[in-house]
Amino acid sequence: MASKVIELKGVNPFLVFGVNDVFLKLIEEKFPLKIFARGNKITLEGEDKHIQQVDRILGEMLLTINQKGFVNENDLRALINVEISGEKLKGEITLDTVILFTKNGTIKPRSPNQERYYRSTLKNDIVFGIGPAGTGKTYLAVAIAVAAFRNHEFKRIILTRPAVEAGESLGYLPGDLKEKIEPYLAPLYDALHDMLPMEKVKSLTEQHIIEILPLAYMRGRTLNSAFVILDEAQNTTSMQMKMFLTRIGVNSKAIITGDITQIDIPNKQNSGLIEAKNILSNIDGIDFIYFDEGDVVRHKLVKDIIIAYNGKNED
Repeated sequence: MASKVIELKGVNPFLVFGVNDVFLKLIEEKFPLKIFARGNKITLEGEDKHIQQVDRILGEMLLTINQKGFVNENDLRALINVEISGEKLKGEITLDTVILFTKNGTIKPRSPNQERYYRSTLKNDIVFGIGPAGTGKTYLAVAIAVAAFRNHEFKRIILTRPAVEAGESLGYLPGDLKEKIEPYLAPLYDALHDMLPMEKVKSLTEQHIIEILPLAYMRGRTLNSAFVILDEAQNTTSMQMKMFLTRIGVNSKAIITGDITQIDIPNKQNSGLIEAKNILSNIDGIDFIYFDEGDVVRHKLVKDIIIAYNGKNED
């Protein structure tokens, strides 16, 4: 007898359970296993084969809910018939690796390092994701934060970046300080808009439930019950990194992402990310996950570009 606990992320559990658990009871009628539902968790008990079948059905139910807002009994019966007939379900979705369901589909790890990254954030309060551009560090971090917020694990999401000049001068850019800093924060807005409706993002930011701000604005704050993401951390100084890490309050979690091959501060050896990597690696509750070109999920040429530049640096 095997068992598996599945946590529903980013969806109202009652849409999956059905009124008075009618959907779960229907599944139990068709498969020789037991299903227990509590909160946003489902426990499956039975043979591995049947657990895997029901896991796939639940995954397809969530995809259906994501696409049209609900699932009905006819939908479920069709999914059960497909599974029983032995036809392969689209996408081989398994719930324990799905981070978030959005209007555009599922967000889930797409490489072993990405999966280690995701699972590490479930076990540790501070996780560093270090690696080249395009490896999903920031995007997955935002998805993890949104899923945790939807599950009421945290009251706020705070996204921050150091406003460091990457070969350009802020002083010569047009506009006031806010307008000058906005471009540095655009990648964080882009990720959020992929995962939440634009109106929802606007509403949550106006209520300061979601904050997207330069790192300098974090000084003096204590962040309780918050999921905090520091992006582009390679461009922090030692003091800025220490300042950020000591903002973390009660019932909070932090993800720090960065690429130590793209440091824009004048003295690269003073990077707060490099120092943190060297002095914090043996502390319980803090984990470091390293990405490489094999994790790149952007255009297929990005991986080749990274390899080419790495080869140049070695010459």
